[in-house]
Amino acid sequence: MNGQKMETQELNGECSFCGDTFPKAAMTNHLKSCKQRKIASMKPSYGRKSKLRDKRIFHLVVEGSNQPEYWMHLDVPADAKLEDLDGFLRETWVECCGHLSAFTIGNLHYERETGGVDAMWPMIFGRGTPPRNMNIRTGSVLHAGLKFHYEYDFGTTTHLELQVLSEREENIKDKSIQILAKNDPPQIICEMCGRLATQVCTQCIYEGKGWLCDKCAQEHKCGEDMLLPVVNSPRVGMCGYTGE
Repeated sequence: MNGQKMETQELNGECSFCGDTFPKAAMTNHLKSCKQRKIASMKPSYGRKSKLRDKRIFHLVVEGSNQPEYWMHLDVPADAKLEDLDGFLRETWVECCGHLSAFTIGNLHYERETGGVDAMWPMIFGRGTPPRNMNIRTGSVLHAGLKFHYEYDFGTTTHLELQVLSEREENIKDKSIQILAKNDPPQIICEMCGRLATQVCTQCIYEGKGWLCDKCAQEHKCGEDMLLPVVNSPRVGMCGYTGE
């Protein structure tokens, strides 16, 4: 969240193929030349297995809105659906209570209705232009250079920014959404003692406060019931998210 106390640090991340660490700004170029990536056996990591008849693959970068310390590079097959990408983002970064979620691509809104607690928001505020569902292939709506937006939970919302860095063809039969690289956990310090923060207060976080180590958390004024673990996700400290 904005205002959190962080040590001076590079926004580094790890390549999923060679295991080496690179600055965020250098990761795109590294992935283009990574030898281990070129020879790696691409094992599906999420979603349905399917034959890619057009063999198109999108290279996406995803980061937290106003939270550039959280980022991922992904390979997304053109025949994966938006609901597959939504499911991947939920499982990897945001899922806590089965909230609604949506992609905004251009002027179009693609929404997943879960029937959960968020169902009240459209009734209260109205829907405006009726949204489309996510049962559509990414190859029909994405293209190289496209920037688009994702939100999870229409009450305590986590916002993500996505960009299609490139599009390519690859001679493979099966392909699932795959993490190419991901940020290292940000080093957030305890506001009381300067040690590494391990817990955060769900009330104080909106003021840029409440980052605590285990010891200092025992004395926090809001009480233990308001604390959540510090996890490597832009949803850290929000709703009931624990990263599990």
